Amino acid sequence: MATPDTYELYRSGLDLLEQGDHHAAALPLRRARDLEPDTGMVREALGRALFGARRFREAADEFGVLVEREPMNHYAQFCFGRALQLCGRHAEARPPLTMAALLKPERNDYRVYRDRTIAALEG
Repeated sequence: MATPDTYELYRSGLDLLEQGDHHAAALPLRRARDLEPDTGMVREALGRALFGARRFREAADEFGVLVEREPMNHYAQFCFGRALQLCGRHAEARPPLTMAALLKPERNDYRVYRDRTIAALEG
């Protein structure tokens, strides 16, 4: 991160996330993202905040950018898929949830949510 202000915003957002205040965390993290749009850890933290605030469409947007830049990031793939799933976009959620499960086969939760999306598409 280029500027101390960005780092301070990022740290402030993480502190709020750790306290469970997802709505408040999104504010400094969004400002940090705007200052450093290419920084993956800022986008991931913002995505987590938006997801926790139940703003799934916005979370999907953040995790989608992260997945484009870091396709082997299993956590970003999983969160992208979950956010899409919670928006009712199961067909779009299937590929990232499948990728997450393939990248981290030991994560049972990844397989569970992938299978739920498959079931939603088939049923």
